[in-house]
Amino acid sequence: MPTVALRHRSLLAAAAATIAAAVPVTAAAAPSDNGCANRNNNQYSKLLECVRVEGVKQHLAALQAIADANGGTRADQTPGYAASVAYVEATMTAAGWSVTVEDFVYDDADVVLHQDTPDAADWPANPATGTGEGTLTDTPVVPVDINLDTATNRANSSGCEATDFAGFPAGAIALLQRGTCSFAIKALNAEAAGAGGVVLFNQGNDGGPDDRFGAVNPTLGGPDIVAIPTVGTSFAAGESLARPGATADLTVDFVQRTSQNVIAELPGANGDNVVMAGAHLDSVPAGPGINDNGSGSAALLEVAENLANHRPQNTVRFAWWGAEEAGLLGSTAWVAAQSPAERDRIALYLNFDMVGSPNYVFQVYDANQSTFPAPAGVPIPDGSAAIETVFESFYTSADEPYDDSQFSGRSDYQAFILNGIPSSGLFTGAEQLKTAEQAGIWGGTAGVAFDPCYHQACDSLGNVDDHALDVNSDAIAFAVLTFAYSTESVNGVPGKRVPGKYTIPAPAGPEGTFATGGGGLAHDHDPVGA
Repeated sequence: MPTVALRHRSLLAAAAATIAAAVPVTAAAAPSDNGCANRNNNQYSKLLECVRVEGVKQHLAALQAIADANGGTRADQTPGYAASVAYVEATMTAAGWSVTVEDFVYDDADVVLHQDTPDAADWPANPATGTGEGTLTDTPVVPVDINLDTATNRANSSGCEATDFAGFPAGAIALLQRGTCSFAIKALNAEAAGAGGVVLFNQGNDGGPDDRFGAVNPTLGGPDIVAIPTVGTSFAAGESLARPGATADLTVDFVQRTSQNVIAELPGANGDNVVMAGAHLDSVPAGPGINDNGSGSAALLEVAENLANHRPQNTVRFAWWGAEEAGLLGSTAWVAAQSPAERDRIALYLNFDMVGSPNYVFQVYDANQSTFPAPAGVPIPDGSAAIETVFESFYTSADEPYDDSQFSGRSDYQAFILNGIPSSGLFTGAEQLKTAEQAGIWGGTAGVAFDPCYHQACDSLGNVDDHALDVNSDAIAFAVLTFAYSTESVNGVPGKRVPGKYTIPAPAGPEGTFATGGGGLAHDHDPVGA
């Protein structure tokens, strides 16, 4: 389990409450920026008229500028991520929150995938979660039941059956294609057949349902799944390595990395009931990560700035997580480092990962399983459904249709739910294609991914939808203020009613437009228990 060291000592305070059944009335003209900065936004109407998409986009522009100045990325272990941490720390400190930057250490790997013959080439490679380590030099590469046809869908079951490896030469590198079964099954079958290493390459669907050409980030389902070096790479690499006579050098060398989470708190009257909200701050190496997940990070900054003068009933704690794209590492390390008593103080956790997708659908994690059962092994702590209801009631009050996204544990709420902490969150979709029905409800373009630039260099400042950002930043503000006053509906701890005369509608109900998963299944990280 990763270890955590504090760079600064945080001032921990916490609090308790009940969901104030309330919805803001239509806001009048918004006050000036100076008015928002200097007043106590202690009511829904006040807070929502000050939380603006323009403010969210200013933070996104800052994150884009950071990426532009640092090789086009804000990925963990890069100067772009360090600058992102510094930006969040400075912004939250200036807003008056108590801020700490906390180091955590995790195991990572240095990876080499170099083709020696028939042509020399260096290929992109990502270590599989659960890989072994080792070095292979000038080793034969043997394709296993792959499909390189030019068909639109290169369907295959490469490595899914032990019989696929009949006659496999011991010690060779098994070249396996994404498709049909899990990466874990493919890698385990290869190891059992005597492979010295495994290269998993992307499927390469021409016009397929997602980007299956870039280098994959394989997850084998846990640590130490195989003892041989196992990496993911691109479809182009797979095509080249599949040529007759191909040999390659493959290295996976374990190393320790240090990264940072940013934690900020607004102390409340009740020091034993903490309302948490979080978003991962890192991008993938390929790009600046403005939707994934600058959108969640920037929305939290905008909400935090407009809550700075409020003194909540419950302590409010915001987190910007590191190394999420490497496997939910920052949030997992932080939760693991908390004592049982500290974890018990956390009333709930709200997660915001991709809330401004350019071809969006508004989605709420389906904690009550009204549409999708959670995957096997994924716990849904008591109280999570009450959080889902707050988000759904906000969308209903704003006259915005919404849908369910499977409660899969595939983002930073995983560590919280594994420790019994009620959780929910928002999502606007990744690489899954929008249907014609969904385009009729939410607008946008049918047959195009919710985020066509998911995990790509083009996830830049133009890769967000202003309306999605506007609505979801208000949804975040609404939920945070609700629970800052009371978490009674979640954990039974009474608090106070949000001031003002508001009536909350019952949720209108999800639109039910997804056949499976609600778009959440398309997110890269495997669910717990898979």
